[in-house]
Amino acid sequence: MSQYYEMNASNKGTVQEHDVIVRSRRLLDITGVKQVESFDNEEFLLETVMGFLAIRGQNLQMKNLDVEKGIVSIKGKVYDIVYLDEQQSEKAKGFFSKLFR
Repeated sequence: MSQYYEMNASNKGTVQEHDVIVRSRRLLDITGVKQVESFDNEEFLLETVMGFLAIRGQNLQMKNLDVEKGIVSIKGKVYDIVYLDEQQSEKAKGFFSKLFR
């Protein structure tokens, strides 16, 4: 994991923290969100300071959005939380093509 988004003393102040906190599989608190790309009751696609994050589930709703602080809270039943990195380009392409049909 240290090879991805490694923080050292020189860049510590410039990189916003990114945390994903799951409570009882029904509430997500996510920090370090740059932008909400898309969302519906089954999928959220967020751009975070550490890459794109896809959340899939059932009856998903945005509970809180603070753009200035980069905080998003999502409630609903969570099935899947995945980062879409360059190494997963095939999955990402499939996911994005599904989004934009």
